[in-house]
Amino acid sequence: MSLSPDLGAYPLHPHVYNFSYFSFFSELKHSHWSVTMVETLVQMAIFLVSVVSNIGAFSLVVQERRQSDSTLFTLNLFLADLLFVSTIPLVITVRWTEAWRLGPTTCRIVMYFICLSGSVTIMTLAAIGMERLLAILKMEATPSLNPRRASGVLLFIWLFTAIALLPLCLFSSVVTVISFEQREMQICTLMWPNVKGEVIWNTTFLVLGYLLPGAGIVVSYGKILQIRQNSEKRLHSTTSQRCTHPCPVSKRDYRLFRTLLILMVSFFVMWSPIFIFIFLILVHNLQVDVHITSRMFFWVVTFTMANSALNPVLYSVYQLRHSWQKLCGTKEVSTGERAVDETQEKK
Repeated sequence: MSLSPDLGAYPLHPHVYNFSYFSFFSELKHSHWSVTMVETLVQMAIFLVSVVSNIGAFSLVVQERRQSDSTLFTLNLFLADLLFVSTIPLVITVRWTEAWRLGPTTCRIVMYFICLSGSVTIMTLAAIGMERLLAILKMEATPSLNPRRASGVLLFIWLFTAIALLPLCLFSSVVTVISFEQREMQICTLMWPNVKGEVIWNTTFLVLGYLLPGAGIVVSYGKILQIRQNSEKRLHSTTSQRCTHPCPVSKRDYRLFRTLLILMVSFFVMWSPIFIFIFLILVHNLQVDVHITSRMFFWVVTFTMANSALNPVLYSVYQLRHSWQKLCGTKEVSTGERAVDETQEKK
């Protein structure tokens, strides 16, 4: 009997059972409930911190109306993070049921949403870097893109990414396989029409969705840092210790640059493992003996999801500290203290 009636020209290897399909979040080998409980607690902690911090930071940025802080791009980062962690309840459910019982529609959107949020995040970071570089080169204190143009850029990012990732949605399917306990179970997996198409898409996605935006980020942020260092050298070379002309990089700009640089570094550190793992899944599907399991994938994704909780926390520490303190009632920020901070930022 065939393991699945719709496998057709994409059969399983007769001696490998389900190893031709990667099960992603479904565990083919039964796990003890304590292991699943630990997984659940870790992901629920990430989910709660991410939701609270992203919504809180989003609200504070909107209230403060920071027009010079690339507001729309920053808000877009928070939305992408919320989209990413919205898949956590689904992942937890699958870890408990082991087999996929959420239906084909949910199967099509889980990996799609995960990759969509990651691609939108890195492209938004690249857009912020370019926007800040243009503003600094023009020696402006306001964004180089007005709200209408910034909205157009964000719309392009979402549409381009959504269309480019459609294969993940189209080729995700629920199939029946044989577990290690020799029982039939359903898993959600990717079923590409052919290996060539899978290789081409994965390579294109890696280049356009990760390497190219990453290179743009490195170039733009490196140029900003170079401009900042040159302006400091000119400042120290003057006897008045003050710019005689508009400084290319204000303290406010540099503070924002430092914050975004930290967000960029945390993104690359915490997202690189999942891109590497996707490559390993491709190698695995080519019948190469690579030992990867759904539990490994789960913890790689969990590590990546932690970035969605870390981003708003880092942004809040460096940009919204006084606002959070006032909101939580832990410290009353005096008018004089805020005025001093604002004066220092504008210098």
